Amino acid sequence: GIDTKSVVIQLMDGPAYPLTGDGNGLFTGTCTPPGGFNYAEVVVDGVVVLSPYLPIGFGAHRPINYIDPPMAGDDFYQPAPGARGTVAHRYFPSSVTGAVQSCLVYLPPEYDPQTAYPVLYLQHGLGENETGWVYQGRANHILDRLIAGGEAVPMIVVMCTGMVNIEGTHHFDIFPEVLLRDVIPFIEREYNVKTDKWHRAMAGLSMGSMHTSMTTLTHPELFGYAGLFSGFMHYIWKEEQPHLAALDNPDKFAKDFRVFFRAMGDKDPFFTHFEGDDALVTEKGVDAFITRKLYQGGHGWQVWRESLRDFLPLIFKED
Repeated sequence: GIDTKSVVIQLMDGPAYPLTGDGNGLFTGTCTPPGGFNYAEVVVDGVVVLSPYLPIGFGAHRPINYIDPPMAGDDFYQPAPGARGTVAHRYFPSSVTGAVQSCLVYLPPEYDPQTAYPVLYLQHGLGENETGWVYQGRANHILDRLIAGGEAVPMIVVMCTGMVNIEGTHHFDIFPEVLLRDVIPFIEREYNVKTDKWHRAMAGLSMGSMHTSMTTLTHPELFGYAGLFSGFMHYIWKEEQPHLAALDNPDKFAKDFRVFFRAMGDKDPFFTHFEGDDALVTEKGVDAFITRKLYQGGHGWQVWRESLRDFLPLIFKED
């Protein structure tokens, strides 16, 4: 408005860009952010507001603006020029929460309900929800392009809310139970999917990587592939780590997982945890059976997009 004194575009993990007012309520300026995804807060007279003029996602526990200027040569997450898959918002009853939950389901281009597909369960991080991998991560575009190029097999991808809300309280460690008791049975009822472990994968970023570690290492009879992006073997919020007992038998681990993928950005503030997991898998003798990747970047969507791009061609390859 005309009484506004200052407007600033503040990148969550970067610089601030003050805009210049014309005295009549119009503020303009030039931002030169780094390429790729950036959460961007619009700060008006010291108050963060949600702008309708910038894209809106869900991050940092709330609806939030972002900017996503393309990086030179990085078209792997842009919409595919040919056939594209679809994303549906689905709802299912949860026996764990006693309420209706939602998930996003990606169906590949030329989806045929008469064909049985493998399934990837793909999870977001702390403060995000089931929309993150589509709105911020562009997982559907990444997979469309990989399928079109013959680099990944057609698959169904299921994205759920990992911050499980029960009576107004978020539970950060209960999602694996929701996945096993509610999500997988729902997907296998609603879609024509292959139900053996070699056609079921799980991956996630940050908190979602912890959910992936806990779930896949505890239930290797159900999952043949795991992807940890900005990933943690340890559940860093608890002392007890019973799922890590799966690392005690290297021969069994090698037979249980065709792909176990760990990745992190080289500037990630959690990098010491990644190094701790490096030491763990070396000590346990399973490092030879794990794919380890480093990317340029921090704890953010550019790294997670690249992680997904490199993980998807590795899974379900026997088909």
